[in-house]
Amino acid sequence: MRIATFFVLLLLISPRLLDAQAMTEYQKNFQLNIKPTTEQIKIDGILDEPVWAIAELAKDFHKKYPNDIGESQRKTEVRLTYDDKNIYFGFKVYDSGTAVEQSLKRDIGHDGGDGVAVMLDPLNQKTNGFFFVVSALNVQSEDQLSNSFIDKPSWSWDTKWTTATKDYGTYWIAEVAIPLKSLRFDPNQKQWGINFLRIDAKHNEYSAWTKVPTNFKSYDLGYMGILHFPTSLAKSKNNIIFQPYITGNGNEDKENGQTLQTAGTAGFDAKVAVNSSLNLDLTVNPDFSQVEVDQQVTNLTRFNIFLPEKRTFFLENSDLFSDFGIPPIRPFYSRTIGLDKDGNKIPILFGARLSGNLDPQTRIGAMNMQTGRQGNYSPENFSAFTVHRRVLKRSSLKAYFLNRENFISEADAKKNPLDRYGRNAGLSFEYSNTKGTFGSWTHYNQSYKEGITKEDSYVETGFMANSKHWNYVTLVNNVGKNYYTDMGYVQRINNYDAVRDTTIRLGFKSLFANLSYTTMPPSGKIGKLTIGLNQDLVMNPDNSFNEGNTRLSARSEYKNTSSIQLNATSTTLDLKYPISFTDATPIPATRYSFNQIDLGYMSDFRKSFGYGLGFTLGQFYNGTVRGFGAGFNLRKQPHLNFGIRTQFSHIELPKPYGSTDLILIQPRVEYNFNTQLFWTTFMQYNTQSNNFSVNSRLQYRYKPMSDFYLVYTDNYFTDPLFKNKNRALIFKFNYWFNL
Repeated sequence: MRIATFFVLLLLISPRLLDAQAMTEYQKNFQLNIKPTTEQIKIDGILDEPVWAIAELAKDFHKKYPNDIGESQRKTEVRLTYDDKNIYFGFKVYDSGTAVEQSLKRDIGHDGGDGVAVMLDPLNQKTNGFFFVVSALNVQSEDQLSNSFIDKPSWSWDTKWTTATKDYGTYWIAEVAIPLKSLRFDPNQKQWGINFLRIDAKHNEYSAWTKVPTNFKSYDLGYMGILHFPTSLAKSKNNIIFQPYITGNGNEDKENGQTLQTAGTAGFDAKVAVNSSLNLDLTVNPDFSQVEVDQQVTNLTRFNIFLPEKRTFFLENSDLFSDFGIPPIRPFYSRTIGLDKDGNKIPILFGARLSGNLDPQTRIGAMNMQTGRQGNYSPENFSAFTVHRRVLKRSSLKAYFLNRENFISEADAKKNPLDRYGRNAGLSFEYSNTKGTFGSWTHYNQSYKEGITKEDSYVETGFMANSKHWNYVTLVNNVGKNYYTDMGYVQRINNYDAVRDTTIRLGFKSLFANLSYTTMPPSGKIGKLTIGLNQDLVMNPDNSFNEGNTRLSARSEYKNTSSIQLNATSTTLDLKYPISFTDATPIPATRYSFNQIDLGYMSDFRKSFGYGLGFTLGQFYNGTVRGFGAGFNLRKQPHLNFGIRTQFSHIELPKPYGSTDLILIQPRVEYNFNTQLFWTTFMQYNTQSNNFSVNSRLQYRYKPMSDFYLVYTDNYFTDPLFKNKNRALIFKFNYWFNL
């Protein structure tokens, strides 16, 4: 209660803590003035409209990678203007020769190919923004940005914008129009944060308009320049997006004795702008059959692996809910909604989400989702509410409340009272100095379950320091054994006993520390060299030892884009319960100490043929492990990509604990006919999960944000080899209406 009172008081007094100066000292060195236009601008890669000749120019880009010494050797110029519907950018990129392009597939991101990017922070608060990337061959990628220390763009968020590129021999042009409706902004805010990025893959150089230190992400919100509008922007009117869909499918499930069945369904998503910075999303009978399947990995740990969210509805402003905690401990994990613990689909009937800014300092998120019945799986309702309040210059106060209600019968509720509901609440304070070189955080999280009143919280504090050469992160946390997260994910709390075939919940305390040093030689072949040391110590609730991992790592990135990495890890653990990695007798619960070495190499990714190699060698509990991984990619730029990734692990344990070979083979074929029509086939042969899968997807983007999909999936056992489990053929057709 005292902690809650403290945070409530901070929320109340936070307006006094706010930075009153809209433009920082850093931004005073990087300013642009944008002028409006009444001309009609045609997005064609030809900057022939008269307004481009008088538009203010951003130039003299600064090197960002492999080092931040001086200006870029190749010129980049950007002009910009706006009208009542769009903000426009005209890039002139000086270069010659064939552009490096990994693929024509949309949302490939900003790494690996020649391109340019616009980063916008319409509220100029350095906490959230937008990232728009276009390649030299007019491939679009976009995402939202947050002030997270950890998260990176996933390129899963989509919005509607228009681009065109044209090659002129000694330079190329990128013309960009971003609808103001696609952005969340305060119409009265005349100063936006802005930056531009150039990705010069041919010369392995990143450069930015502002001077972004090399130890920060190129899209760091703290290193934006300032964009001045002469007047307040017009409020968006009738900003409603309606996206209906229809699907049809045929499937058979031999594993469960179901013959071929056909079905069809329909639903819609809608997006309503409550105002220029607050958005209401609605969904009825959502369908995610077109979402790319998860990439499997070989799991040599005792715990489940965190898999990223890919479903579009859960991605916009997702940081509002998902940034609480750290990656191994997340109070909110959207994959708990509409998917069971094995990743099987549970039908979502409908849902709504309100998210965005109440004012320039306050962001809110509210979500409610209702699922249906699936066999013996009861309907559930998921609710979430969060508020983020900006304080100081780049810091924030955050609070959340989560609730899952299960509509199980009274008889089932009496048998399993913990299944009836699960509730969570939390508060956090996250501090960052203006430059982003120092940050600290404190989180308090509480869970609520019927009949549980103790050991039901998760508390954490930590800090980080980041300079050009040195980086340090440390954190400590305490997780009670009764800290339940029905809508979240906690990696270590469930411990499997292979002898009794049961799972035991154990609370834990952990201390993590990481120190790394990076150097960027101005000459020679090495572009970046990083040496790191980290320690991960886990204690039992009574403060007795549980597990300790010490890792020494070295990574060298070369100026030709190749890299090599070496890790040496020493592990000591008190295994609480027997566990099995083979089909033989589980290894006993006792203390183990073992060491491993991992070595990996990646070749120059700009070449049409690239490859990577990895080796693991060392001890594994009371035995040994040997691992080999290899992958290669053959690219016929820019249409064809063929790659294959393999992982082989041999675990050898003394008798009677057995040995095993784990094999993972993942071929992928992509053929991109143009920037609108894509075909991808992804296969995964995984002996650890006893599954061989095929996922083949054809996507035709016939209009911006409107698609036709044809998806074929097929699953087999690996033992007995290629015995079919199930297969399905699905089509999906959606259309994006701007109302």
